[in-house]
Amino acid sequence: MRGPGFIHLHVHSAFSLLEGALQLENILKLAAADAQPALGIADTGNLFGALEFSEKATKKGIQPLIGVELAIDFAAAEERVSERGHVAWSGKSSVVMMAQSEEGFANLSRLVSRAYMEGENGLARAHLDWLTPDALSGMICLSGGPEGAIDMPFAHGQDGNAIRRLDRLADLFGDRFYIELQRHGRAQEASVEPRLVDYAYRKGIPIVATNEPYFKTAKEYEAHDALLAIAGSSVLVQTERRKLNDQYYFKTRAEMIELFSDLPEALDSTIEIAKRVAFRPRTRGPILPKFAAGSHATEDEVVAAEAAALREISVKGLDARLAAHGPGPGKTEEEYRERLDFELNVIEKMKFPGYFLIVADFIQWSKAQGIPVGPGRGSGAGSLVAYSTTITDLDPLRYNLLFERFLNPERVSMPDFDIDFCQDRREEVIEYVVQKYGAQQVAQIITFGTLQARAVLRDVGRVLQMPYGQVDRICKLVPANPADPWSIERTMAEVPQFKQMTEDDETVAQLVEIAKSLEGLFRHASTHAAGIVIGDRPLQELLPLYRDPRSEMPVTQYNLKWVEPAGLVKFDFLGLKTLTTIQYAVRMVAQRGIELDIDAIPIDDAATYNLYARGDTYGIFQFESAGMRRALMDLKPDRIEDLIAMNALYRPGPMDNIPSFIDRKHGREEVEYPHPKLSQVLDETYGIIVYQEQVMQIAQLLSGYSLGEADMLRRAMGKKIKAEMDNQRIRFREGSGPQGVSEALADQIFDLLAKFANYGFNKSHAAAYAWVSYQTAYLKQHYPHEFYAASMTLDMAQTDKLSDFRREAGKKGIEVVAPCVNASEVVFSVKNDRIHYGLSAVKGVGRAVAEHIVEVRGNEPFKDLGDFARRVDPKAINKRTLETLVNAGAFDALVPRREVAFAAMDQVMGTAQALTTERNEGQWNMFASSEPEPFRLPTGVPAWNSTERADRELSAIGFHLSAHPLDAYADLFERLRVQRWGDFERAVKDGASAGRLAGTIASRNDRRTRKGTPMMILSLSDQSGTFEVIAFSEQITQFGSILQPGNSVILEVGAQERAEGISLMLNGAKPIEGAAESIDRQLTIFTADAKALGPVSAQLKRGGNGTVSFVVIRDAGAKEYEIALPGKYAVSAEVAGGIKALDGITDVRFN
Repeated sequence: MRGPGFIHLHVHSAFSLLEGALQLENILKLAAADAQPALGIADTGNLFGALEFSEKATKKGIQPLIGVELAIDFAAAEERVSERGHVAWSGKSSVVMMAQSEEGFANLSRLVSRAYMEGENGLARAHLDWLTPDALSGMICLSGGPEGAIDMPFAHGQDGNAIRRLDRLADLFGDRFYIELQRHGRAQEASVEPRLVDYAYRKGIPIVATNEPYFKTAKEYEAHDALLAIAGSSVLVQTERRKLNDQYYFKTRAEMIELFSDLPEALDSTIEIAKRVAFRPRTRGPILPKFAAGSHATEDEVVAAEAAALREISVKGLDARLAAHGPGPGKTEEEYRERLDFELNVIEKMKFPGYFLIVADFIQWSKAQGIPVGPGRGSGAGSLVAYSTTITDLDPLRYNLLFERFLNPERVSMPDFDIDFCQDRREEVIEYVVQKYGAQQVAQIITFGTLQARAVLRDVGRVLQMPYGQVDRICKLVPANPADPWSIERTMAEVPQFKQMTEDDETVAQLVEIAKSLEGLFRHASTHAAGIVIGDRPLQELLPLYRDPRSEMPVTQYNLKWVEPAGLVKFDFLGLKTLTTIQYAVRMVAQRGIELDIDAIPIDDAATYNLYARGDTYGIFQFESAGMRRALMDLKPDRIEDLIAMNALYRPGPMDNIPSFIDRKHGREEVEYPHPKLSQVLDETYGIIVYQEQVMQIAQLLSGYSLGEADMLRRAMGKKIKAEMDNQRIRFREGSGPQGVSEALADQIFDLLAKFANYGFNKSHAAAYAWVSYQTAYLKQHYPHEFYAASMTLDMAQTDKLSDFRREAGKKGIEVVAPCVNASEVVFSVKNDRIHYGLSAVKGVGRAVAEHIVEVRGNEPFKDLGDFARRVDPKAINKRTLETLVNAGAFDALVPRREVAFAAMDQVMGTAQALTTERNEGQWNMFASSEPEPFRLPTGVPAWNSTERADRELSAIGFHLSAHPLDAYADLFERLRVQRWGDFERAVKDGASAGRLAGTIASRNDRRTRKGTPMMILSLSDQSGTFEVIAFSEQITQFGSILQPGNSVILEVGAQERAEGISLMLNGAKPIEGAAESIDRQLTIFTADAKALGPVSAQLKRGGNGTVSFVVIRDAGAKEYEIALPGKYAVSAEVAGGIKALDGITDVRFN
C-alpha cells in the first residue's frame, strides 16, 4: 500500500461516556499496529481526553487530530414543520468539529465550554446563533455521520431541514466543510448516501469517508450493545432503543480502502484533512494570577515584585512567631533567619513566590473570619516561609522538618499545599477565592467514575434481565476492598465458587464475559473532592470547561493528572471534620466562662499523655482504631515525638517495627545505629528509620548529599528504577568513603535506606496530624462533656458512632439524655453536666425543623403540648416529623405517656394550622379570646408495652437510648448467667474465651468466604453497647431462621482477642422467649381498685409456666390483700407492659 490511503477522523474513546469502549492507550496500539500516521478522536460532546491523547499519540509518533462530536440546536432557527406536515425530527443533531490551528482549538474549547456552561442536565449543546465565522475560525467541520445533524433529517423524510442545515454549515465553514460518509452496513446509510453525494457534487463540497469506531473488533459488539443499553436504562431485548451493529469496530486502512474503493476522493479527503491540521494541544508551565505586579509587567518583573512582597510578610511573620514562642529547643534565632533567607531565595529562583502569596492570602482571610484551618498537611509543614506567613502552624525547626522534602531546588516541580479547613465552612473559603479572582478564573477539577467489578456486573445483569437475587449473589462473591479493588479477572482466579458459577451456567458466563469487556470504562463525570484551580485569565482560554449539573461552579474538562500539564496550578481545599469538632468543643467550653486557646495548650500535659497511654483514644483523630489503642497502651507515650512516630508507624509495612520501637523506648531492647554518626538523626526514633526525612538526612550526613540531592535519592529508591539505583549506589559509596565508611557498610546502609524510603512516612504530615490529635485528646481529657457533645454532633449521621460515644461517656459517668423539645438544642449540647441529645440528630427530623423548634421556644420553654401547637408554624413542620420526635422521647417533658402524645399529633397540626389561618386572615386580634381554647389530650389510648416503646425509640434514634428491649429480662439473664457485652469485653481482655450474651439483632449481613461458603455477620446491641458476631455455614444452617433483624436472642459465643479488637464466633443461639420457657415466671399486679381485676383477667391466657397474683391496696397503703390466681398462665414482658397501661393499675412486677 502506497501512502496512508486512509486516516481515522471520527474515533470514540472511553471519554464518550457510556458510548466508547476503547481506552486511549488501546486506540493508539491499534493505530500503531496498522502503521497509521495520524488519528482523529472526536468524542461525544467533550474534549476530556484532548491533551492526554495529544501527548500520548505524539510519543508514539502518531499525529493527533483533535475533534469533538458536538450537538447543535438547529431547531430554533429552522421550520419545525416538514414538507409533509409532520414535526421535524431533530435527532442527535451533531457534527464533528476539528481544530486545525491554535486559534481553532481555542475557539473549539470555548464553544464546547459554552455548550456545557449554558446547557441543561449536564448535556453539551451549542446554539446555532453562536456559530459565527469568527467563532469557527481555525476549525474544520464534518457533517456528522448517520446519527448526526444531516443524516437524521434525511432518514426521517425531513429533506428540507437537512438541505437547510447543509447550506448553513457550508456558509459558515466554506472550504473547511466536508460531507461525511459512513458505511457500516446500515440501511439508513445506504438510503441517505446518494442524497449526500448529490448535494456535495452540486455544491462542490468535498466528501470524506469515515469509520466511527466505538470498540476494538466485531467480537466486542455484544458488550458494546450492553453498554448502550446501560446508558439508556433499557434492556437488550428492547427494540426501541439506540442500537448499532458489529461493524462499528476500529477498521484497518486496508479495510477502509476496500470499503470506499468506488469513492477514492472520499479517502483522499482524510489525508487532506490531516495535512490541514497543523496543531496539537501542548503542555505549559504553571500559570498563576499576578499577585503583586501590574497586568502589563513582564514575567521577571512579576516574580521580583512577588518575591519582595513575600519576603516582607515572611520576615514580619517570623518576628511575630519568635516573639510569641521563641526558638525551638537547641535552636537560635539566627538559625531561623538563615533558614528563612534560604527558603525565600529558592522560592524566588523557582518563580513560586506568587503561589505562596495566594495561599497565604486565603488562609489569613479564613483565620480572620474565624474559620478553623489545620496546622499543616503533607510536606508543606516543612517550610519556614509557610510557618511565618501562617500557611502552617507547625515550627519546622522545632520538629526537624525539611524544606527540600516540600520544594526541591534541584528538581523543578510545583509546590503543593494541601489545606485542611473546618468542613462546615470550607465553601466560604472557596467563595472568597472566586470573588477575589473572578468566577471565570476559578474552577473545580473533573474526575471520572468507572465501571468497577461489582457495579458492572449489576449493570450487565440488569440489561440481560437476570433475576436480581442471582446477580446479587454473584456480585457478593467479588470481595469488597476499597483499598485494593478486586477485578473480575482476579475474582475468577482466586474465588473458586465464582469460577464454578460461570462454568455451570451459560447465562452467568455471558454476564461475566460482557462485564469483563466493560470493566474499567468511564461511567460518569463528577468533581474532585478538594481540588481547585486558579488562572490569570478566563480559564476557557487555557482549557475546555465542563459543568456538573449539581453545581454552578465550572469544572475543568481535564482530570487531575492533566490539568497541571495544561498550565493550571491545583490548590487543595479539604474539609477536615476534626477541626470542626475542636471548634464546637471550644465554643461549648466558652459557654462555661472558660476561654480556651486550643493552639496555646501545653505540649507536655501529663494527663493528656496518660489518656493515650491507657488507650482511651476512641474519637481521637488518627489514634482511635483498636490496634492503635493497644499499641499505645504498650508504648505509653509521654512526649509529642512518640505520637508523631506512632502516627507514621501505624500503617502496613512500617508497623512491623512497632514492637521494637516500644521495647527500645522502655529499655527492653538495645538501641542500635547503622553507624555512630547517625545517632543525631535517629535518636528520637530509637535507632529506627521511620521518616522519609531521615533517609534524606542520613544521605546528607554520611555521604555528602545536599538535601535536594537526597530528595532525588529518596524518589529514586521509591520508584526502584534499577539503572538509576545503580548510579545512586555508586554515588553513595563514593560519598561515604571519606567518612570512614567501608564499601560493604555503605552498601548495607544504602539497602537499608532503600527499604525504608519505600514505606517511610512524611514526617511533616505526621507531625501536623499528631498535633491535631493531641488537641482532641486534650479536650477529651480536660473537657470530656464538651468533647463528646461535639464529636456526636459531627457524627450525627452515624448511629453506630453515636452509640459508641454514648457508651464511652457512660463509662466516665457522663449521662446522655434523650432529646427534649424544651431542653435540647439543634445539635448536641452540654447543660448541667449532662449531654442533651440534639433535635436534628433524630432520624428524619433534619436541621430546619430542629432550628424552627429551638427558635420558637426561645427562652420560654413550652408549657404543654397545646402551647407547642400554638407556637409552631405548620409550614415548617409536619405530622410525621412530630411523631418521630415523640418516638424519640422529645415530648416526654410535656406528655409522659408517649402513646398519648403520638395520638395527639393530628390535633397539634390542626391547632397550628387553624391559628396560622386566623393570623393570615387578620382575625386573630379581633375575634380571639384572651385565653386560648384548652388543648385536651386524647383519652383511652392503648398503652405501648416496653418492647414497642423501645422499638419506636430505636427507629427514631438508631440505638436504644432511654430503654432497651432486653430491660424486661434482667431477672432471666441473672438466672441464666447471661453477661452484658461490656462486662464480657473486659472478661475477654482478662483471658476469657467463651461466654453467653444476649442481644437484639440490628442487622444481618450475609456474605461468602473466599472459598465461597456462607458466612454471616450479625450486629447486635444490649444495654451496654453494640457488638458483632460472626456465624459460619454450620451455625447458619442450624440457627439462621431465628437470627433475623429485630429478634432478641441468647447467644453462646467463642471469643478471640485480635489486634483490631475482639472477634466473636457463634456457637449456639435461641430466642429469649424460648430460653425463658424453662424458667418459672411470676407476675404481681398492684391495684387500688378491685374493679380493675376484670380488664386484667381479659389480658391473661391460661397455659405456660407463669403464676399471677394481685395485690389490692386499701386505706392509702395501710392495708394490702394478696390474691393468687390458681393455675398457670402465659406470662411475658409484653403482657406485663399491657397490663401496666390499664386504668387502675399502680404497678406491675414481672420476675
